[in-house]
Amino acid sequence: MFARTAIFRGALMFVVAVALYRPTHLEAQKAAIDPQTANSASSEIAGNHSDDSEASPHRFWDHTNVLLFSGVAVFRGLDYASTRNMQARGREEILIPDDVVNNSAGFVSLEAAGAATSVGISYLLHRSGHHRLERWLSIAHIGITGFGAARNYALESRPRRRFVINVLKHT
Repeated sequence: MFARTAIFRGALMFVVAVALYRPTHLEAQKAAIDPQTANSASSEIAGNHSDDSEASPHRFWDHTNVLLFSGVAVFRGLDYASTRNMQARGREEILIPDDVVNNSAGFVSLEAAGAATSVGISYLLHRSGHHRLERWLSIAHIGITGFGAARNYALESRPRRRFVINVLKHT
């Protein structure tokens, strides 16, 4: 079940990334061939909105992105800690298979891969000129992961079941 869900999520992220990608290098090639045609075509493609509907271009590793990516990493670590705490209190993880959650290295790798994927998708959004989406992706990731961690800590503890073997003494 986990493999199908992971494949579906990966495919969905790929489709979203492809849908949001704007090939700006093709517009530059058109400008080199015929500047007048390229300017009119690029303004039609880009929509040339005079209002500030998109955030201004910036360096990818600017101060805001560093803080957002650090927040993603911190909240992924918090998710790891809250899941371990939840398991120690007798609860079971329902979203991830036990083979991954009970393996420390596997679970840490999964959390690191989640943070790296968030940074990678943000980079794709940055390169395609979607600077607001680039920032909102990290904000949403922090919010969703924070909600999951808070939920894990808020779950009630289940008493551990103790197996008692009744030994009948023969008298």
